[in-house]
Amino acid sequence: MPRLARSVLFCASLVLLLAYPRGTAQQSLLPIPDRLVVMTIDDGTKTDITQVAPVLRRYGFGATFYVTDGLRSIKRQDDSLTWDDIRELNKEAFEIGNHTENHPDVRTLSKKQLVTELEGIEERCKQNGIPVPTTFAYPGWQFNIQSAQVLLEKGYLFARRGVAPEFPDKGWGARGPVYDPAKDSPLLIPTTGYAGPKWGMNDLIWAIDQAKGGKIAVLAFHGVPYPRAPWVSTSPKDFESYMKYLHDRGCTVIPLRELAKYVQPASVSHVPLQQPKGSYRSLLSAEPKPSVQPKP
Repeated sequence: MPRLARSVLFCASLVLLLAYPRGTAQQSLLPIPDRLVVMTIDDGTKTDITQVAPVLRRYGFGATFYVTDGLRSIKRQDDSLTWDDIRELNKEAFEIGNHTENHPDVRTLSKKQLVTELEGIEERCKQNGIPVPTTFAYPGWQFNIQSAQVLLEKGYLFARRGVAPEFPDKGWGARGPVYDPAKDSPLLIPTTGYAGPKWGMNDLIWAIDQAKGGKIAVLAFHGVPYPRAPWVSTSPKDFESYMKYLHDRGCTVIPLRELAKYVQPASVSHVPLQQPKGSYRSLLSAEPKPSVQPKP
């Protein structure tokens, strides 16, 4: 190859690498198939490795495990993933995502405080030979535009929020909006359904039925089971039945980071960061409250 041609190719490659941080140089996007599902599991409970990962492996599904060193008052030491466990999940090709170091309500944090929360998990990943996370899940579903802007500046590609304000969230599992890449910012991706006592097979079927015409279903699970947080607990039997349904329906099940195959990430997205429309305030409910505030 002539020297000039090599120089042009090098410059073009450099531009791509700079434009898409953390190894996400953009290629042609794939068409979004019907029944595309993003699988996410929050909080880093022990059942991620004892119950969830084996079922996902059996069906050949990808998933993002959102880890935090917080929530010790709920999980306690015996119900928490260790970093040995998290390394094992990474070795099995599951994505390790950032759920902050201490699981705070990000709306109460300054920019500096949120950066510290993000970098706490990033540093632990580096120490354990795990790729620095490129996706994020807002703790307790709470979010604001300022926090999303921090994620953008930090180079995060995608971030998942909850079901509100568009859909009611009473804190025990709920339906939510289907993700529409043409309307939803990559850093404010809604949850189409999160599992709990008030969410079951009919809700899963509804969520998958929405995943068509360029829209994507985003699912969130927590402990399987999670007896100390019953408002987001799923029984192993139910989880198995949900995954079998996804398999039998021919769903494509991916971690959040793999959306980059189908959707422009935040660094190049033309969808603005703006507050979703809706008036329902998350976690307002006539339901009796558990002893610990139901923040996933």
